[in-house]
Amino acid sequence: MDAFEQLVSEILWMDGYWVRTSVKVELTKKEKVSIGRPSSPRWDLDIVAYSGRDNLLRVIECKSYLDSRGVALCAFDGNNPKFAKRFKLFGDKNLRDVVFNRLRRQFAGSGACAPKATVRLGLACGRIATERDRAGLKKYFARKGWDLWDERYLKERLEAMSKRGYENQVTAVAAKLLLRGKVE
Repeated sequence: MDAFEQLVSEILWMDGYWVRTSVKVELTKKEKVSIGRPSSPRWDLDIVAYSGRDNLLRVIECKSYLDSRGVALCAFDGNNPKFAKRFKLFGDKNLRDVVFNRLRRQFAGSGACAPKATVRLGLACGRIATERDRAGLKKYFARKGWDLWDERYLKERLEAMSKRGYENQVTAVAAKLLLRGKVE
């Protein structure tokens, strides 16, 4: 698991979710054919988090992009096919439906979630390219029913983490050291 995924996982854990990272979804041969990838290996999801309270499975794609330009709207709205390839689940409804249906069955079958869990897609990113992209992404994601956790959201959640009781987790300790008592 990379450091950014760990940070997002610990935020979800703080919010009451059971969290798994690098989840492999076991697609059948028929499912692989239906998504146009007959020789595809298992589908890999960055983070899957489950809330028993809401019977909700969150699938979170993580892109830190901390030292790069950041996430841009053109990767999602069809204006840049090159970057859209990095966000396959967001851009291909058939793929998303097949992977999410199999994930739901796989988790329910193992007892990791209740049957008929709702699956919700989200993107956690450490940087968005421009304010125009931020506004466009927020509108686009809201229209699709997806979650967008940008650097502002993540900072808010880390601030909340810094105010909680002691947790022996790297993210919680770093949040306390860097954010406790600071208001910006």
